[in-house]
Amino acid sequence: MSTRITDPADPRLDAYLRLTDMDLRQAREPAEGIFIAEGEKVIRRALDSGCEMRSMLLEEKWLPTLADVVAATAAPVYLTDRKVLDATTGYAVHRGALAVMSRPAPRPAESLLEGSTRLLLLEDVNDHTNVGLMVRSAGALGMDAVLLSPACADPLYRRAVKISMGASLTVPWARFGTWPGGLDQLTTAGVTVLALTPGPAATDLRALHVQPDDRVAVLVGSEGAGLRTSTLRRVPQHVRIPMGPGVDSLNVAAAAAIAMYAVGPGRRQGQQPGAQSRR
Repeated sequence: MSTRITDPADPRLDAYLRLTDMDLRQAREPAEGIFIAEGEKVIRRALDSGCEMRSMLLEEKWLPTLADVVAATAAPVYLTDRKVLDATTGYAVHRGALAVMSRPAPRPAESLLEGSTRLLLLEDVNDHTNVGLMVRSAGALGMDAVLLSPACADPLYRRAVKISMGASLTVPWARFGTWPGGLDQLTTAGVTVLALTPGPAATDLRALHVQPDDRVAVLVGSEGAGLRTSTLRRVPQHVRIPMGPGVDSLNVAAAAAIAMYAVGPGRRQGQQPGAQSRR
């Protein structure tokens, strides 16, 4: 059943307050075991992935589009107009629908290592847009899982989930408890880590010979700073994406996507990126 709300200060909307306050939301949401799904597609994918809806805040004109979701849920559904919706959240909610969902239980990183042959590894990537884009690419390019250092942004932060088109809910991911201790766990598990860096001494990505059964992890660092110097010293294999003159680097999400494609599970030994796979 839906309830109409006309006051942005209504206490029933407390979970939707100040959605643009990143520090507040990153402290609050994991502590309360929730995340915010934004837009019809993401809300549906969250439900399809098994997440429980706790409530939904919906601009009235979107009710017909989500009528089946409203009819099927026992959670409270709050209807309002655009003015109240934007005043509550602190920004213009163009997609007109938000839902508070129960956050999936965290996975231990070790649980994702067993049986995985292709991994994306993120060090200190603190931009939610980049995290969302990389998780989305990992799902599209056949990665088994995404592993994050402790300082990485939250893949379930509203913007990350939105940018990932819900892939943050379907691609397995986990956060290491310590760093660089996570690198030791990968080595112990027999995973070869490939550190992506624009350094001229790194191996051209096109020269890699990765077998389908090889266990590899593509490691990328934060936008701008890149991988820590100490991390590059710990990881013996460095790879780079060759670029034209006058350009020294790519956006980290674009670079990660290229590297994931190059080592993807369908890649045969000696097959160059761009060559058609016969798998």
